[in-house]
Amino acid sequence: MILCPAEVKGKRAVDLSGGSISAEKVQDNYKQYWSFFRRPKEIETTEKVPAFVDTFYNLVTDIYEWGWGQSFHFSPSIPGKSHREATRLHEEMAVDLINVKPGERILDVGCGVGGPMRAIAAHSRAKVVGITINEYQVNRARLHNKKAGLDSLCEVVCGNFLEMPFPDNSFDGAYSIEATCHAPKLEEVYAEVFRVLKPGSLYVSYEWVTTDKYRAENPEHVDIIQGIERGDALPGLRSYADIAKTAQKVGFEVVKEKDLAKPPAQPWWTRLKMGRIAYWRNHILVTVLAAIGIAPKGTVDVHEMLFKTADYLTRGGDSGIFSPMHMILLRKPEVPPSKSS
Repeated sequence: MILCPAEVKGKRAVDLSGGSISAEKVQDNYKQYWSFFRRPKEIETTEKVPAFVDTFYNLVTDIYEWGWGQSFHFSPSIPGKSHREATRLHEEMAVDLINVKPGERILDVGCGVGGPMRAIAAHSRAKVVGITINEYQVNRARLHNKKAGLDSLCEVVCGNFLEMPFPDNSFDGAYSIEATCHAPKLEEVYAEVFRVLKPGSLYVSYEWVTTDKYRAENPEHVDIIQGIERGDALPGLRSYADIAKTAQKVGFEVVKEKDLAKPPAQPWWTRLKMGRIAYWRNHILVTVLAAIGIAPKGTVDVHEMLFKTADYLTRGGDSGIFSPMHMILLRKPEVPPSKSS
């Protein structure tokens, strides 16, 4: 099947929805999402976060696919490469780092609609199992996997990555690409990944962090980071300095740590700046579709929220206080040989 460009990228505008939310309730759920920020202590508790993140992804999944593509993450710009090629290379690097062989079973922690999963499965020929908390994303990922002819290598499970439905020591490797930022406590998701990995296996994560340039006493810095948190369903951004310590606390060995956004890497936020004209074009289209009843009420609010968030992300990139690609490569230690009695 030959797909038109919009279908290759993701959604068509006329197919925008509210995920698993019924069309008449999209606006109510948008208001519910923002109500979390009026009760910030609830966002910090593990039991409240799944509903918070699920609501967010019901609201934004179609708009992400339509306007961004099937890979819900950033990548450094690469001279001479398209955004799609740069994204694919960023994803392939993740699986190259964990050194898996064809046929081995690896875990995608927070897989979204499966853009990275498909690129990684095609590149490595490993069997990828993805987990996402959002049922609508599960269905979208399965549809895309089938269309791409990769459903034999890609499996998608609906579940919470803080309580994964997998046995201990069952994966040959794991990766997460800008997903664990949604966990209320990084330690909890790292502990779960550690549990399901086989001894000796590797795990790589691209983390959203504040950098060494962030100053908590600077009001502009605080405004930028809070804007990113509000617009991306984050319980709270972490400092780059906390990532390795958290991993070691649950038992991982740190193999490598590097902020992939630092020079000589090209700016990852270039695409956001270039997308401003497209935003206004798309915003007019969304407004018209909502007015005539094709897109659900509330879609315009969600689209505007994402544009404002893009501005905060761009400011975070320009100022150097935020990175969405602090890479950490971890190993689960081998089981020590038992001592003979």
